[in-house]
Amino acid sequence: MRHLARHGLVVMGRIMLIVLLALHAAPQTAAADQVIVVSNDRGGKIGARARMLEGMRASQSRIEIRGGVCYSACTMYLGMDNLCISPATVFGFHGPSRNGRALSPAEFEHWSQIMAQYYPAGLREWFLQTARYSVSRVLRVDGASLIRAGYASC
Repeated sequence: MRHLARHGLVVMGRIMLIVLLALHAAPQTAAADQVIVVSNDRGGKIGARARMLEGMRASQSRIEIRGGVCYSACTMYLGMDNLCISPATVFGFHGPSRNGRALSPAEFEHWSQIMAQYYPAGLREWFLQTARYSVSRVLRVDGASLIRAGYASC
C-alpha cells in the first residue's frame, strides 16, 4: 500500500512538473507570436534603439513597419528577422549627430558602426560609404524600392 501511495506521489510530481513547464513556456510562446507595428517613427537615440532591438530579437517578435516615415534610428529595424515593410513608408537615412550637431570623429565612427551593424550587407555598405556622411540632409528611400531589393511587403 505504501508503494502505491509513493507511486501516486511520483505520478503527481510528474504532472506538476509538466504543468509548471507548460506555464513557464506559455509566455515565451506568446512573445514569439507578438507583432510590433512601427508607424511614423522619426528615430531617436542610437544606443537606446539598439537595446530595444536586442530585446525584440530575443523575443522573436514579428515587426511590421507601416506609416508615412521611418527615419534615422528607426531604419535600424531593417536588419531584423521576421520583418515586413509597407511600400508606402519612406525610410530616411543620415549620419549620427547630437541633435543635428557634428560629433567628434571618434564618436561619429562609433555610432556609425553601431547603426551599420543593424543593416543587412548591401544596405550596410551604402550607409557606411554614402548615407552616414549626410548629417544635415536626410537621404530618402521608399518602401517600394526596398521591397524590390528583397524586403518582405506587408
